[in-house]
Amino acid sequence: MYKKKTVGIVVPAFNVSSLIGRVIETTPAFIDRLVIVDDASKDETVKVIENYQKKDRRILLIKHPQNQGVGGAIATGYKWCRDNKIDIAVVMAGDAQMDPADLPALLDPVVANKVDYCKGNRLFTGDAWNKIPRTRYLGNSALSLLTKIASGYWHLADSQCGYTAANRKVLQTIDWDQMYKRYGMPNDLLVRLNIYSFRVTDVPVKPVYHIGEKSGFKAIWMIPRLSVLLTRLFFFRMFQKYVIRDFHPLVLFYFIGFLLTLVDILFLVRFFIRWDSTGQVPEVTLLTIIFCTFSAIQLYLFAMLFDMEANKQLKIND
Repeated sequence: MYKKKTVGIVVPAFNVSSLIGRVIETTPAFIDRLVIVDDASKDETVKVIENYQKKDRRILLIKHPQNQGVGGAIATGYKWCRDNKIDIAVVMAGDAQMDPADLPALLDPVVANKVDYCKGNRLFTGDAWNKIPRTRYLGNSALSLLTKIASGYWHLADSQCGYTAANRKVLQTIDWDQMYKRYGMPNDLLVRLNIYSFRVTDVPVKPVYHIGEKSGFKAIWMIPRLSVLLTRLFFFRMFQKYVIRDFHPLVLFYFIGFLLTLVDILFLVRFFIRWDSTGQVPEVTLLTIIFCTFSAIQLYLFAMLFDMEANKQLKIND
């Protein structure tokens, strides 16, 4: 136990036979259960875990018959923790990229009931630029910005960090079967947490790379794919939080802004067609474009400010 709270670590594992032993061996003694979810690995991952089970009774191995993705593996572990009354569920990757020394920093805000969900932030450290591979650093930064808009947690960064701690209320509230099962799972979860107005914060954690891990992050196709997901999640949150659960005028600001953007695009097409056909700049069309552009920008900014104000109570007060 950690400060009178039971703690379970959920470890999604897929083809990590060379690193899962390091995760198990470095797990602190205060951890009550180590829930390792094998996501249909094709290497010796299961065999390695089963050997460790003989020496460590805290280990519970759950096997997926088919690969569900990292989000699916985490959801399975979360559901076990929920059903077995674990107070705090921590997620640590099976490839040993999360330093166990950072666990107290993640757990303390949740144990003290300051927040419901605490996540790591690898970008806080001053040496992050040198430790994190460049493509991952830049891709993560871009996705973090988009996730702020989609999730409403404007104070958070490093959205893709999966080193997290969730209290029992989160475990019992979120529908884990609806969780996005692939790489965008952290982004999906933040949106769902915001819909239910859970308090969330992030704490500095150490970036761990170049230990033999194999990254699934391919910026060239992952960022466009996740951008589509985040756009869908943004509309999902607007509808669920500001229309269904409680109306807020910021949805009108966003809606009118989107309409003006659509009108802007149509007039922009018309502008170039008229310019090409007549050889003259259609001044009225140009003025309409300018008006729609600046009006839409203003509406978006006001909507974002309203969203920040509506969610400021979900930020931890230091």
